[in-house]
Amino acid sequence: MALVFDNSYARLPEPFFARHQPMRMQKPELVLFNAPLADELGLDHEGQSPDDLAAMLGGNALPDGADPVAMVYAGHQFGGWVPRLGDGRALLLGEVVDVNGVRRDLHLKGSGPTRFSRRGDGRAALGPVLREFVVSEAMARLGIPTTRALAAISTGDEIMRETLLPGAALVRVAESHLRVGTFQYFAAADNLDALRLLADYAIARLYPEIGDGPEKYRLFLEAVIRRQARLVAGWMSIGFIHGVMNTDNTSISGETLDYGPCAFMDVFDWGTVFSSIDAQGRYAYGNQPNIVYWNLARLAQAIMPLMAEDAEAAAGEAQGALDVFPDQYEAAWLAEMRRKLALETAQPDDLSLVRDLLVAMRDNGLDYTLTFRQLSNVLAPDRSPDEMPLPIALEPWIARWRGRLAGERTGDAAARSAMKRINPLYIPRNHLVEEVIAAAYDGDLGPVRALHDVLAEPYEERAEHARYALAPMPDQVVPATFCGT
Repeated sequence: MALVFDNSYARLPEPFFARHQPMRMQKPELVLFNAPLADELGLDHEGQSPDDLAAMLGGNALPDGADPVAMVYAGHQFGGWVPRLGDGRALLLGEVVDVNGVRRDLHLKGSGPTRFSRRGDGRAALGPVLREFVVSEAMARLGIPTTRALAAISTGDEIMRETLLPGAALVRVAESHLRVGTFQYFAAADNLDALRLLADYAIARLYPEIGDGPEKYRLFLEAVIRRQARLVAGWMSIGFIHGVMNTDNTSISGETLDYGPCAFMDVFDWGTVFSSIDAQGRYAYGNQPNIVYWNLARLAQAIMPLMAEDAEAAAGEAQGALDVFPDQYEAAWLAEMRRKLALETAQPDDLSLVRDLLVAMRDNGLDYTLTFRQLSNVLAPDRSPDEMPLPIALEPWIARWRGRLAGERTGDAAARSAMKRINPLYIPRNHLVEEVIAAAYDGDLGPVRALHDVLAEPYEERAEHARYALAPMPDQVVPATFCGT
């Protein structure tokens, strides 16, 4: 099972990480395996037994070239500063250059305690591992930049959370696991040499187009800001709520990182919160753009000493980069929303058109995902008004939208087709995810595999998948989601 490793991060000095070996699993078993992703990574898995794959990916029989390290970082968690966090239950096994020439991290989550565990057990339960596998792969299919899931492995052990639960580990893949918190760690330690080395490493690996000019650190900040603006605009367009947008969960590569108490919104409301630990609603759906701006300001603060020798000049450059974020985000979000409504051109009133739709959704208790699918059915030539599953209160807005579409010259059929290609029918709804996790805890892995297969094709309606498209009934609503720790 050849994997060709080239571990650039592990070649950095020791202050950037601590070397650890994964905790040995009692009886590793492959629960879910992402064969297409394995092929992208150049992992030769054909003909290999599930047990061999589980032993290799789970750390019991690491392949040649792996060099496991726990990465160090700091972070603001719910606004509170923690000067040292780090991989407390995960290891960067190594890096591979995939078949497309892209360098990618191979990361084992649930690998046991490290120097950074802070009295935690370093392990993961089966439920959160399945949640991250299913949701992260669904996000990838929806076109959202994200870490990917290569394998979910049960360990054969039990771990204690509120009760004893079956243990598991997730093998995830990312363009990078560098975080805003990684930069904060060295900035807080006033280690300017390490901070510069880290920034140069990030530029060379993730933003090589920046080069090595005198303004490279400002250009680096601007590049990260652009990626994060597009990322959060993507979240907002599909109704995704990260749930724990700490600076240590904000990726420098612009990928969705760490699926803890994440969730997809059912009924639309800007204030929607699912995370059981977000009592103040800091990371509510509608707060996400402001929070990522706040997190990016922490990155700017961390790298300011690299941007100019004069503190005032550095602050001016950093603020100038941050000042463009609101416009970048709004432009990216509005572009996503135009696509959802089959609007190909930009018009001055588009922002009010979209916002008025969202207000109508909120006021009428409409499901976010299904409303866009139902709007596409408005454009069907044989539609009967009696069959339209949208409230009469939405009719004035629909008339405005249809008037706006009339100026596009694409025709109803083309617009309807475009909407069905961009607005998913199947998403990892909270009640479905909880349902398959409960089944897995009872020993039945069939439901989680079925859900994963459905979510692999989120746009194409299939009669046999009808129940996966339904909004939850009142007794199925999931009021809160929980972090795996």
